[in-house]
Amino acid sequence: MKAINTDRFSAQMRRRSVDPERRRVLLADFRGSEQEPDLTEPPNCGGLGRIRHFRRATSAGWPDNPLPIDPAARALGLAQADQQRTQAFQLASCNWRCWYCFVPFDLLNGDESKGRWVSAGEMVDLYCAEHDPPPVIDLTGGQPDLVPEWVVWTMDAIVERELEDQCYLWSDDNLSNDYLWRLLSDAERERLATFRNYGRVGCFKGYDEASFAFNTRAESSLFHQQFDLMERLLALGLDLYAYATFTTPDARDAAEAMPRFVDRLQEIHEYLPLRTVPLEIRVFTPVLGRLKPVHETALQNQQHAIDAWNREIESRFSASVREVPIWKVSLRRTRSV
Repeated sequence: MKAINTDRFSAQMRRRSVDPERRRVLLADFRGSEQEPDLTEPPNCGGLGRIRHFRRATSAGWPDNPLPIDPAARALGLAQADQQRTQAFQLASCNWRCWYCFVPFDLLNGDESKGRWVSAGEMVDLYCAEHDPPPVIDLTGGQPDLVPEWVVWTMDAIVERELEDQCYLWSDDNLSNDYLWRLLSDAERERLATFRNYGRVGCFKGYDEASFAFNTRAESSLFHQQFDLMERLLALGLDLYAYATFTTPDARDAAEAMPRFVDRLQEIHEYLPLRTVPLEIRVFTPVLGRLKPVHETALQNQQHAIDAWNREIESRFSASVREVPIWKVSLRRTRSV
């Protein structure tokens, strides 16, 4: 399968996803979508929202997932919990096509017939109108950073409605483009860094070039760009975390490749691996039609990869250091925009 031209496809998807003059974005409408059967609660916010449950517990052999549960609890003064209910909104486009994505590809094409244009203010108003809205707003996709303004506009809407003490904002990024630097001003990047109830997670799509290209359909060389982008994000002073996915068609080199992956994380910051959560890939409804034997094998291979990851973390960090809450792991550096 031909590799995605990420630069060209990113520009195309951005054009379909944002109306800069009217400060609107195209959000996916979940009603009647292939994703709707997987939702634990019916779509809300006029079809543009979904309740997303983040759970700490994972499968045997996989590290717990405290994101964004613990950062949100710390920011809002909430009691520690093993689950966090959030209000998710999905940008209706993405510049990669990860085979395991729980979003149907027709909700990632910037298709107006599958979504609706709204401003961040209208989106937050829909959130406020819900009965007992969750304390966390989750901006997801797709690739939210095709429209980096979306996070800034949402911050503005939260402040305008005097919700900044009641609401934690969380966004994810597939580490595929540099639009945050190309399209935002210094002042807007400073706003991202200083908004006190905001956390961001970047997702590494594989542990080497081969697994990355297999997972994303992007050029394998872009595996290395992920680390460059993560380092630039960290230099901004964001409250920054990472995910990693370890599906691969061939895990025979995992024992050798995983140490190099963790080395790369530590080149960014010694403690970045302790702010990195491997995600076990599971099969949701939209994935069923994409599964081929190679993908079934990849699902099994991630077990070998997580074993290699666990060995690396245990060998590099003491038990007491590994037990530090994820939000408390310091990645402090000199700030730069």
